[in-house]
Amino acid sequence: MRLRSPWQPRLADMKGSPAERLVAALADDVIEGSLSTGERLPAHRDLAYRLGIGLGTVTKACAVLERRGLVRSVHGRGTFVAALQARSGPAIDLSINTPPRMLSERLLARTLVAVSRRIDPDLLGLYPAGAGHDEHRRQMARWLAGLGLETEASRLLLCNGAQQALAVAFSVACRPGGTILTEALTYPGAITLSRHAGYRLSALDMDGEGLRPDALARALRSRAHGGGPAILYITPTMQNPTTATMAWAQRREIVRLCRRHDVMIVEDDVYSLCAAPGLPPLAMLAPERTFYANSLSKTLCPGLRIGTLVVPPALVERTEAALLATSLMVSPLSCAVMEQWLTDGTAESVRSSIGMEARRRQSLARALLGNVMRPVDHDGFHAWLPMARKQAERVSLAAAAAGVIVTPPWATAVDPEAPQSGIRLCLGAPSLQDLTAALTAVAGILRNLARGSVRRSASA
Repeated sequence: MRLRSPWQPRLADMKGSPAERLVAALADDVIEGSLSTGERLPAHRDLAYRLGIGLGTVTKACAVLERRGLVRSVHGRGTFVAALQARSGPAIDLSINTPPRMLSERLLARTLVAVSRRIDPDLLGLYPAGAGHDEHRRQMARWLAGLGLETEASRLLLCNGAQQALAVAFSVACRPGGTILTEALTYPGAITLSRHAGYRLSALDMDGEGLRPDALARALRSRAHGGGPAILYITPTMQNPTTATMAWAQRREIVRLCRRHDVMIVEDDVYSLCAAPGLPPLAMLAPERTFYANSLSKTLCPGLRIGTLVVPPALVERTEAALLATSLMVSPLSCAVMEQWLTDGTAESVRSSIGMEARRRQSLARALLGNVMRPVDHDGFHAWLPMARKQAERVSLAAAAAGVIVTPPWATAVDPEAPQSGIRLCLGAPSLQDLTAALTAVAGILRNLARGSVRRSASA
């Protein structure tokens, strides 16, 4: 005899199809604890009869819930809750932006065996040139060509990750105490780096494609009339945190303005998982004034701390001197792994798998968060929830209380007091099950805040 399900069937009080309302109701009750792990759900026919909806609608809703990892079907027994009521372990961290894990123990072991068979003792026994071994630079140049940037190896410097690449680029392009113009919402690491090194950050308005050219034009005109020199730091592709990708016309206008005002550009392209057709990096449009940063940490795996900095031809020698002032070389063993993967096809395979998994996780986030999440038009592994700063602060605190760590709004804002803000959710690091639970919790928080706003408006 089967045990009766403890769940009282209902449809969520929201707009949407019956299947969407059933999914929302069950997801809410699982996350909020009305249903615990392992508890049985009513049979499909029973649910359809009690809710007055079609059997196919129930089947469709349960299929969605199973894909999200919230329920599991056992043949001949029924459907059961698969998610935990609450986490007993560490919080789920959606604040660290890393690619999904695509490396198996077998792949790593095979790589290390191959490296051990072909490694040159001089790789560990001698210092390389300041910019890295020539062959490694040539291999990295070929890799960047697959990401849309054609460059000579002589202009490419190997760094300890993209963060060092940015630090070196800033130190060469921007004088001490100088000003860095950038998007109003930008990469937290660049904000921290700029403040630590004593650069002044100037926030520029954004639109759906990222930095607005008219905002850059106003800032450059102002500086030309007594504001002093500045450089531009920009992420045109899969902008961090907003996920905006800049169209061709906007890229061309940004370059035109920088040429007109003789402004150097530091381009952060770490989220270029694949070349976007017709969208060249700014470094292709203005190689004479653009420092281009990329990293294997974002396109392959976090532990492969090899960044690249492509430098304007006239500044290679000066930039190499700045690089040597901060470190003597990239890890030789990391370079050996890089060489193995770039030559045997592993790097391309892993990059392709990361792109597919990124799209899968973006789809999951869209299914759970709906229109609250900004639409994404490029492969990447973070999502952006635009909202007013005060609401973003409430969401951040409520998520932490629910065991989910998100990027706090102040971390991505050049001006922490600016009214427009949002929440960045990093989708790559957690397991799919943890990610589903975390996103469902965030969706529930947003719904609760929205209901509270509606009630306050109604009582006003």
